[in-house]
Amino acid sequence: MSERPSSSGDTDEQPVTPAPEAGASPDQAGRPVMPARRPSPGPAAQQDAPSAPADPAEAAAQAPPESAAARAVAGQATTAEPAGPAASAAPVRSGAPQAPSPAPRDPSGAAPSGAVQPDPVQPGQVQPGQVESGPGRPAGGPQPDAAPQGAPRPAPAAPDAEDTVRVPPLSEQRTQVMSRVTPAANATPAGGASEQTARIDTGAGSGTAVLGAGAPGPGGPGGPRDPGGPGSGDGGGDGGGDGDEGRGSGRRRPVGLIVAAAALGVLVLGYVGDLALSSGSVPRGVVVAGQQIGGMSRAQATEALQSAIEPRSSAPVPVQAGEVRTEIDPKAAGLQIDYARTLDEAGEQPLNPFTRVASFFTTREVGVVNSADDRAVRTALEQMAPLVMKEPKEGSIQWQGVTPTPVAPEPGQQLDVDAAVGVVEQQWASGEPVQLPLIVEQAVTTPADVQKAIDEVALPAVSGPLTVTGEGANATITPEDITKALSFTADPEGAVRLKPVIAVKTLEDSVSPQLASTEKPGVDAQLDFAANPPRVVPSQDGRGIDYEATFANVLPILTGQGERTVAAIYANEPAEITTADLESLGNATEISTFTTGGFAADSGLNIKRAAESVNNKIVAPGETFSLNAVSNPRNAANGYVEAGIIEDGHPARGVGGGVSQLATTLYNASYFAGMTDVEHKEHSYYISRYPVAREATVFNDLIDVKFRNDGPSPVLIRTSWTPSNVTVSFFGQKVYDVTSATGPRTNPTQPQVVNIPAGQPCSPSKGSPGFTATDTRTMRNVQTGETTSKTRTVKYNPQPIVQCGG
Repeated sequence: MSERPSSSGDTDEQPVTPAPEAGASPDQAGRPVMPARRPSPGPAAQQDAPSAPADPAEAAAQAPPESAAARAVAGQATTAEPAGPAASAAPVRSGAPQAPSPAPRDPSGAAPSGAVQPDPVQPGQVQPGQVESGPGRPAGGPQPDAAPQGAPRPAPAAPDAEDTVRVPPLSEQRTQVMSRVTPAANATPAGGASEQTARIDTGAGSGTAVLGAGAPGPGGPGGPRDPGGPGSGDGGGDGGGDGDEGRGSGRRRPVGLIVAAAALGVLVLGYVGDLALSSGSVPRGVVVAGQQIGGMSRAQATEALQSAIEPRSSAPVPVQAGEVRTEIDPKAAGLQIDYARTLDEAGEQPLNPFTRVASFFTTREVGVVNSADDRAVRTALEQMAPLVMKEPKEGSIQWQGVTPTPVAPEPGQQLDVDAAVGVVEQQWASGEPVQLPLIVEQAVTTPADVQKAIDEVALPAVSGPLTVTGEGANATITPEDITKALSFTADPEGAVRLKPVIAVKTLEDSVSPQLASTEKPGVDAQLDFAANPPRVVPSQDGRGIDYEATFANVLPILTGQGERTVAAIYANEPAEITTADLESLGNATEISTFTTGGFAADSGLNIKRAAESVNNKIVAPGETFSLNAVSNPRNAANGYVEAGIIEDGHPARGVGGGVSQLATTLYNASYFAGMTDVEHKEHSYYISRYPVAREATVFNDLIDVKFRNDGPSPVLIRTSWTPSNVTVSFFGQKVYDVTSATGPRTNPTQPQVVNIPAGQPCSPSKGSPGFTATDTRTMRNVQTGETTSKTRTVKYNPQPIVQCGG
């Protein structure tokens, strides 16, 4: 926009007075308005200015169409903007002195002669000795009333003073827009009718304000309006912003990229610094034996571990497997820490940055590495294994009189010795009880199977007596006797998991006295040892009741809805040992005998019952004999009672207890008879009434005593029982002379203390040491003189010191 000269031809700037708006009050009319994009509460803005002339015509006459009053004072350029509602945003105070306006320029750009060129001044300041000009005051002349620089500004002029425009300094605002005054009649702006407002841009520099588009910014080149300066544009742009809104084709700085690059740089520097600082130290978050050693040097970590662990190496290590608790002596088990290898297990400093960051918030447990004697650790755990072992207990039914009650199944367990060795070696130094791993074996039956057996079998079976009809007499089996004969056993492959079992022998014992008069018993063949060689006494056949056939189908009768009666079945009954059986022995002689004693009265009853099942059995050449095969099931229904047993490696009680004494007696008789050992197992700890390394035990169908007759002729087994001892003898052709040699007891081990929780079955024991021993059997063939020897090594665990309710 070109500058417009004053109509009076002098350098005084006329007051800028807007035209009155429609509907405006007289007080509002003629008030100059300067809207600012960034209003600033400058000192001048805090003062109230007197009102402008009320007559719009007078205001229009006083002000030229385009005023540059403010430009002359502040050195600011103004650009034309359309007049609009924004003109009311920030009113300009009236009544303040005005600065002189520059002289008009000719088209060549040179200043006309006589024009006043103001010297550059600082924004918002007036040069010394000069006051702001107004009508009737020469611009730039000395004023006697001028206040010295830095003195307080004088009070505003009286209300009749001329209106002036006061532009705040650059420190107070960036851009202000002045509303244009409506031009006088016949006065058309040089820039055209569309230029309705004048815009003053303020910048950091100072210089002569020039009105018009595309003019250099204040302060010269590089100013806010100069190309390349802040807020520069194409000339027609806003020019009042920070350089984005105010220019036509500026570039936006990539602030986001700069911030991201700076953040990445910080992270990289932090990663490199952390890696350098932690080089050679234990990775962060590492915990060994409960000690936080992450971030320490290897020397510091070793010292910390030694301080924490060494005191523990002399104290017993508590271990627990299930409900069984005991202690292990670390020195006896050879447990020692290899600190160097333990720190090697912790690893090196990770290079992954995410792993390094995570290590600030997480921990990693590293097990100790031992220079341990695996054999010593295993030996200590093997002592504990029998105490932990528990066979699965299948669901069953107990009788309370004639009322069946359920017995829920229980899982079994055994110590996983192989895995426990590693666990102890890794965790013994932690100072906490070591939890040993177990192998759990689930029972076959379920509580639902037990309840089904009660509802469908047990309750109907005892609903009334059972009658057995014989030839000339009858017998009655009461519900109480039925409960003694009826038991249940697990059948994993059967359609019914809890299968009922009838003990025929128990029913026979109840019926035979009542039907004895209807039978003629047979007589077994016998050997008369009074003669030399022994003479065979012939057998006699009889006629009696075949109880196996009689009670073969008794269960459907007991559980059905029909008549509860069964007919006895009679048959010719040959002797159990016939004349032919004894004659097959040839010139039979006693080839071995063995006796044991010292059992309790309740155990004696079970020993007697098992001995009866073995008595008079003949083992043919090449045949294998099994104690379990002839004596099972060893339960109450088959005549066995509750007595002492070894359960889970410690003394307890159970039905059939004491039969192991017959097993030991039978094993020794077969040993000296020259039988071939097929299967037998010693007790887990030594029992003093048995020969060392030459004894045996049985357990259900899992542990058995088996031997085979490899001689040329059959052998006969005879048993005899008294309340104080039991004897087993073998008769037949003697083939071998047999001797036994027992080795010394070696590798003694001391017993451990085992606490059985209150409420658990428990038999207290004082315990005894464990040891290892050998037995050597030497057999010499009586016909050829050939000799063979075989040594068996037996390791006995110490019998634990059992404390009940501990």
